[in-house]
Amino acid sequence: MYDATTIVAARAGMQIAVAGDGQVSRGSTIAKADAVKVRRLTELGADKAGVLVGFAGSAADAFALLERFEQKLKETPTNLMRASIELAKFWRTDRALRRLESLLIVADRDVTLTISGQGDVIEPSDGLCAIGSGGNYALAAARALQRHTDLAPAALCRSALEVAAEICVYTNDRITVLELEETPAG
Repeated sequence: MYDATTIVAARAGMQIAVAGDGQVSRGSTIAKADAVKVRRLTELGADKAGVLVGFAGSAADAFALLERFEQKLKETPTNLMRASIELAKFWRTDRALRRLESLLIVADRDVTLTISGQGDVIEPSDGLCAIGSGGNYALAAARALQRHTDLAPAALCRSALEVAAEICVYTNDRITVLELEETPAG
């Protein structure tokens, strides 16, 4: 488990959101409360609408992986699944990369995926996924909200993170939400 953050993603039709809290912890100390651990990679992904990325774990490791992921995505800009699989293979087999301790959530108009260094590329069956120390709390909250409300993905992610922040000491309520709009950019 990565005691650094909480990231959650939700999708409903063509609406996709990825959100993260702002806490960076060093042991039992809060090192930073307003970090941004979600990014939009523009002009990539289906319809060139962009790809949303959230990361949990060591910041340096996550940025190294994010850079590699961008390279893989540029090779197949409209096929997020293929770029993710190529990253996972490279991550698992590269001597330096396999030591990196991080997890990624990536999403475009077509797919949402969780990527790990063990070679996992997982597409959630319900359009929801979460990573990080508060990931299980955020995922449980997101599933309950999805079943019992009509919240749009961005509001659902924010609410799920607010619940996780009430439970997980490594998650705070300084939330950043990124979304891909329902109407493709044209």
